[in-house]
Amino acid sequence: MKALRSVTSTSIIGLGLLFASQASANECELKIAATDAMQFDTKELSVPASCKEVTLTLTHSGTLPKAAMGHNWVLAKAADMSGVATDGMSTGADAAYVKEGDTRVIAHTPLVGGGESTSITFSTAGMNAAEAYQFFCTFPGHWAIMQGSFKIKA
Repeated sequence: MKALRSVTSTSIIGLGLLFASQASANECELKIAATDAMQFDTKELSVPASCKEVTLTLTHSGTLPKAAMGHNWVLAKAADMSGVATDGMSTGADAAYVKEGDTRVIAHTPLVGGGESTSITFSTAGMNAAEAYQFFCTFPGHWAIMQGSFKIKA
């Protein structure tokens, strides 16, 4: 009976370690949805400081086409959000309303329309828990409403 308990305990511990390592990897994968009502489905995203790369999937859960109600996901320092969005407006949809080479942009997705999704993977090098980051949509007129905080958890 003692031997059976030992094997069972070892098996449970092994399964726990397996699930813990899977959960750790999943903490670096984020999902966010955008709607036809110019809303993200969350106002805050966060990842542990241990994530060296983050994969984000943006889904447009609405039905309107990209030309009418396109959405993207852009990440920048909070202090840079307004400038990034304003400078991006003149670049057009093909550039996802993000100025080419804008060093203030940490990461961004292409534009998606209703029913579409896209994923990006970006490095967290240089990001830290003490800095305030914002995510937002740079489709003209959207960034003032479609925004949220992005946090690196220490």
